[in-house]
Amino acid sequence: MATPLESAHDLMRRLSPQNVEQNLLKLLDLAPELTEDLLSSIDTPLKVQKCAATGKDYLLCDYNRDGDSYRSPWSNEYDPPLPDGTVPSDKLRKLELASNEAFDTYRELYYEGGISSVYMWDLDDGFAAVVLIKTVNDGSTHLKGSWDSIHVLEVQDRGRSAHYKLTSTILLYMVGGNPDVQTLDLSGSLTRQLEQDLPVDDFGTHLVNIGRLIEDMENRMRNFLRSVYFEKTRDIVNDLRSVKPLKEAKHMTMMQKELLAGLSGRTK
Repeated sequence: MATPLESAHDLMRRLSPQNVEQNLLKLLDLAPELTEDLLSSIDTPLKVQKCAATGKDYLLCDYNRDGDSYRSPWSNEYDPPLPDGTVPSDKLRKLELASNEAFDTYRELYYEGGISSVYMWDLDDGFAAVVLIKTVNDGSTHLKGSWDSIHVLEVQDRGRSAHYKLTSTILLYMVGGNPDVQTLDLSGSLTRQLEQDLPVDDFGTHLVNIGRLIEDMENRMRNFLRSVYFEKTRDIVNDLRSVKPLKEAKHMTMMQKELLAGLSGRTK
C-alpha cells in the first residue's frame, strides 16, 4: 500500500505543470504534515529575477535561496542583501562562473533564447550543482507555453576520477491552436536519473563532464517527449479527422470493398 507521500507524488504527476504551485498549496492544506517533504521534492516552474549588480536575469530555485533571499550567479550577492548568506568556496566559485558562461552559450545554441543559471555548493567529499534552463513562448504565434529544465548533480571526487549522480526534470506546458477552434493543451513533467564515473584531469574537467552528461540527458528526454506528446497526439488527431474530403474517402472505401470481393471470388 502506498504511503501518503507516495500518493501525493503520484497525484502531482497527473496534474498539469501549469498549475503546479496552486495544486501544491491545496495539497499542503490537505496534508500539512508532508509540507517539508513535498516542498523539497516537487519541482515548480522557475521564476526570473534581475541581478541588481550586473543587470542580468537569473533563475530562482531552492538551491540559491537562503531564507527569503536569492543569490545571483553573476554577482554572488543575495537579494535582498544577506551578509552571512551561504556562498561556494573560491575554487568552486570559479567553476560556477565558468559553468554559467558555458551553459549560457549552450542555451542560446539549443534553445535560441530563454534564461539559464548554474549554482554550486560545497560538500564534504566533493560538491553539488544545479543547472537551470527556462524558455517561454508568449503566444505571439498562436502557441503559448514554457519549458523548464532542472538538472541536479552530486559529484564525489575519487582521485583521478569522479562519480556523478544526475537527476533531471523537465516541466513542459503548451497551449495552442486557432482562436476560432478549441485550443490544444499539452502539459506534463518527466524525471530521469543516471550515475556515471568519469575521468578527471584537473578541477576544470568537471565542467566538460557535466556539460556532456546534461547534453546527453536532455537529448534523450527531448526525444522521449517528442514521441509521447507530439507523435501520439498526431496519430490520435489523424484517427479522429481525415484530411481527405468525405466523398473521396467513401469512394476509396467502396473501391477497397470491390477489390476484396473480387479477390475473394477468385480464391473460391
